[in-house]
Amino acid sequence: MDSPFTDTHLPQVADLFRLLGDVTRLRIVLACLHGPIAVGEIAAVLDLAPTLVSHHLRLLRAARLVAFERHGKQVLYSAADRHVPDLLRGMIGHIVALAPENA
Repeated sequence: MDSPFTDTHLPQVADLFRLLGDVTRLRIVLACLHGPIAVGEIAAVLDLAPTLVSHHLRLLRAARLVAFERHGKQVLYSAADRHVPDLLRGMIGHIVALAPENA
């Protein structure tokens, strides 16, 4: 059985962390965790231009971090699968645990 910690998957993992290393993209993914949301809603919540949000969503969609569903002309985005919120919860939990006030 192929271990998830072999060189086979590491380049893809590194690409995902590179994508999530951008604060704007990270904020967009977090906005998508709460269920299907439109580009305009993400832009309004995060105080960003819709064109910027669309650009980042294209990258996140290509990396399969977010998924989309079309309803007529409207496109709604959400986390691609349960692994995305699990990953983010784990990383945020790690940061919180290492905070000086928790030491």
